[in-house]
Amino acid sequence: MAATGTKTETTTELGTRERLVRTASRLMQHGGYENTPVKQLVREAEATLGSLYHFFPGGKQELAVAAIHFGDEEFAALLRAGLAARPDPAEAVEAVTGLLAEALEASDWRDGCPVTATALETVGRLPDLQAACARAFAHWQELVAAKLLASGYPEEEARDLAITVINTLEGAEMTSQVTRSRTPLLVAGRHLARLVASYAP
Repeated sequence: MAATGTKTETTTELGTRERLVRTASRLMQHGGYENTPVKQLVREAEATLGSLYHFFPGGKQELAVAAIHFGDEEFAALLRAGLAARPDPAEAVEAVTGLLAEALEASDWRDGCPVTATALETVGRLPDLQAACARAFAHWQELVAAKLLASGYPEEEARDLAITVINTLEGAEMTSQVTRSRTPLLVAGRHLARLVASYAP
């Protein structure tokens, strides 16, 4: 999902570990794990190879897991804000797409889902990274499900709808990036709102 803009901070005001994590998250978001060279990562984080291995003895993979967790939490904050913006779950889901569209456009259509690029290239190859990506998706689904459950939706329907919402947002965000347009996200939001409303208790 789109970034909220905080991960581009790599100033000396941040600790070295946090700079490494934020920089890795941003670079992986744009190019995935394989296309994030360690030398570039260290340079842009204003760090050293020694500091990377000091904080992450497992090297690039261990740092990547931390970066995925950072991206997970960053999007979760945006998702919570959107879901809390409206008491009605259908309207709240639509509000989320508006926030995503706004954040994506503000990044010049670069900052899409913080884990998708890495998730796709790690399937069957890097189990620790794949598991971290899976946890992120499950976390986001749980936030949507919690909103629906709190509004009285039956548990099975709430969880199925939550999966559908996150899956649809993933596809709509990618299409918005490619077309450089808010339209795919906003259209998805309207239709998701209708779907969620159709199951209202």
